[in-house]
Amino acid sequence: MIKVGIVDDHAIVRSGLRQFLGEHVDIKVTGEANNGREALELARNGEVDVLLMDISMPDHSGVDALQAIKARFPDLPVLILSGFPESQYATTLLRYGASGYLNKECAPEDIVNAIRTVARGRRYISPAVAELLADNAAGEGERPAHELLSERELQVFLRLAQGETIGNMAEAMFLSVKTVSTYRTRVLEKLKLTSNSDLTYYALKNGLIQ
Repeated sequence: MIKVGIVDDHAIVRSGLRQFLGEHVDIKVTGEANNGREALELARNGEVDVLLMDISMPDHSGVDALQAIKARFPDLPVLILSGFPESQYATTLLRYGASGYLNKECAPEDIVNAIRTVARGRRYISPAVAELLADNAAGEGERPAHELLSERELQVFLRLAQGETIGNMAEAMFLSVKTVSTYRTRVLEKLKLTSNSDLTYYALKNGLIQ
């Protein structure tokens, strides 16, 4: 029996996934979470074999949660189920430790196949993601600029793009204001931008925030 934790800020999505996954005899939903902080609690309680997680959530986002979960529980598979197209996040999140990436428009059975795959300790690579990985292998210079950001830089970038202040970020990420400011400077340099409003525009243009 594969114990699955569902992490999504929409109750109707969690309910639909619970009902669908409950139709499969080898899968059991043993927990739900509304945001990244609750996802970390699910992992800490040890009642799940696989986390099925969205990345666009309030409070503690899926990107932050993935980093925190993999730091503490490196062997726990985290399968990303997102409304964002694969081209915007998939390769980056796989690099950060996700075991697979699925778009919410995928066929329901793809979710089941992915859960079974990552529960066996393997990565789930959909045809769309496989094509992205192949394209990226052709040369790092062809990748979007945001994919060249480090894990911490991506976190700071997304928080800034959504209007969060440096002070709030420092407190939430357990970093000093000076450290967060340094990350901001690096992000602006790597993306060749000059202001927080530029970061927001870039993120919206590339579909990284809604």
